[in-house]
Amino acid sequence: MFELDLRSRKPIYEQLVDKMKELIMNEVLKPDEQLPSVRQLAQQLTINPNTIQKAYRELELQGFIYSLKGKGSFVNPMDAGKDAEKIMQVKLELEKLLLEALYLGIPAEELHGLIRELDASKGGGE
Repeated sequence: MFELDLRSRKPIYEQLVDKMKELIMNEVLKPDEQLPSVRQLAQQLTINPNTIQKAYRELELQGFIYSLKGKGSFVNPMDAGKDAEKIMQVKLELEKLLLEALYLGIPAEELHGLIRELDASKGGGE
């Protein structure tokens, strides 16, 4: 389910957060689906349970999962109002990055091509 690069400079919990977010956004993990327990995932990935706990806590703070005491962690169903807020935030960040890329001399057509590639790889497209 998860492939982590133990030699990466990126902390393991961040890799785990990114991978879980990707699985949730691509609907591999469905709304209200239970996630593996901290202990299970720690054994499966052979990493410290505190690392898993930290990743789950971060995902919960970002609104991707929710926890029920004594039951575990679950994928949070997407809320349209909350999504609109998040979309606006992402657009603002993206605008800053695109302006920086243009300023650094990356041609607009190259940026368009990158967006098309990413869209195609995520199952989007026309």
